[in-house]
Amino acid sequence: MNANATAPPERRTRPALTLIVVCAAIVLVPVTATGASVALPDIGRELQTGLAAAQWVVNAFFLTFGSFMAITGSLADLTGRRRMFMIGVALFTAAMLVASFAPNIAVLIGARVLAGIGAAAATTGGSAVLAQTFEGPARLRAFAFFGTAIGMGLAFGPLVAGVLVTSLGGWRGFFLFAAVVVLPALLAAPLLAESRDPNPAGIDWAGAVTFTAGLSLFVFGLVQGPELGWTSPVVIGSLVAFAVLMTLFTVVERRKSHPMFDVSLFTQPRFVAICAMPVLLAFGFVALLIVLPPYFMAVDGVTAQYAGLLLVLLTGPTLVVPTLIGAIAARVGQRVLLVATMLLVAAGTAWLTVIEPGVGIATLAGPLLTIGIGFGISLAILDGAAVSSVAPSRAGMAAGIFNTMRLAGEAIAVALLGSLLAAVTQARLAETAGDAAQGATARLLQGDMDGAVAAVPAALRDGFGTVAGAAYTDALHVGLWALAALSLVGAVAVGVLMGGAPPADAEEAPEEGAAPGERPGALVEG
Repeated sequence: MNANATAPPERRTRPALTLIVVCAAIVLVPVTATGASVALPDIGRELQTGLAAAQWVVNAFFLTFGSFMAITGSLADLTGRRRMFMIGVALFTAAMLVASFAPNIAVLIGARVLAGIGAAAATTGGSAVLAQTFEGPARLRAFAFFGTAIGMGLAFGPLVAGVLVTSLGGWRGFFLFAAVVVLPALLAAPLLAESRDPNPAGIDWAGAVTFTAGLSLFVFGLVQGPELGWTSPVVIGSLVAFAVLMTLFTVVERRKSHPMFDVSLFTQPRFVAICAMPVLLAFGFVALLIVLPPYFMAVDGVTAQYAGLLLVLLTGPTLVVPTLIGAIAARVGQRVLLVATMLLVAAGTAWLTVIEPGVGIATLAGPLLTIGIGFGISLAILDGAAVSSVAPSRAGMAAGIFNTMRLAGEAIAVALLGSLLAAVTQARLAETAGDAAQGATARLLQGDMDGAVAAVPAALRDGFGTVAGAAYTDALHVGLWALAALSLVGAVAVGVLMGGAPPADAEEAPEEGAAPGERPGALVEG
């Protein structure tokens, strides 16, 4: 018999097309994540939302994006990586369409919830498709492009949103743009190769449910606290339930043979340090992308487009710094670079307290660039550090935990910093506006100064804009000093924890052509 007659057909991976399709879809995820903050004033004015509801337009996306990463990753192994990527992109596209035509805030928040789930599925499925399509050095280059796509979306999301909101149809045009632009990637996705794990571990539903519910309740409590009051039974109950569910999650994961999180990894100091980094950076970088645009629009009266342009000073370094650091990382060492990251963010956030109503771009450039450079250093090394901090046999689990920590940290940071700004601003305004302070704060933190002035009695409106701007600035200063202190403490903690020895077998090389932590022979082509 001809040997070729029984040989399996050659897998048609189409590497170039795969890389283009995956990156084209993924770049829209950070664009809509950070760009939504620029659209909030437009959304608030049209849909007449309260502050908590407006914050959920941003928080709902971060929350479901982070919560569903582990679930969609398991489903991708079980049902097919390409299929999960396609489902994610399709859900993300549909959610953006719904958002663009949302008649009220409830529908818009629901659409953002679905968009976060779709983004999680597209990200986990897309990265798994790349891992199976490329091998060896080509895989490293592919993931470098993948990271660059995310960096570009993060860097230019606020600017893209600002242009669209200001010039091309408002906030509805922004969400519609995201849906239309991602359609070609969705149409081309069936051309990619399919793969799945022939022996999947299954989905850790108990861990997934307790983790997702706990994180959701924590963010809910943080967002609703300023509106309902921190002593409200609803807020206190949410935070207590979060503590209970996280405890239950830890117990469940310890007893699972194939857990979503292997909590024993957190006994390794280096791994703890590296997982703490994205959480710390979520406060020092990502949360600023969300809270600064409304400040610029409300206090300085700039357009959404100009606010987005200002943030390029913060995000622009992420396009350049990772490449420069990548060239020297091996000679400098992870510990030094991670500590340098946190020190730069600490210095930048402290320096940013120069921000005042009417401050010029020349004054803002120094602190924003300093923070951006610090964050850019982390992009060059963090993902690799996450898998190299544990034994190769556990690298896949480590990567999953790291990414979940990163996205959960972003959801928490955005909610917590937003709540702090709301609480301090409202307290400052209460001295002048009394009971009207809550309504004025809600409009102000959505970037709507005219709405804030209109929210107070007519007798107080004369000069209230100046008072409101000063109160908002005071709150931002409190937040920035808190971020600087957190980053400085983080730098010390990371430096100490990274001083520990790596795992005994951390230097072992994975099988040639296999991803770090990948089981040889675990792939079945679909």
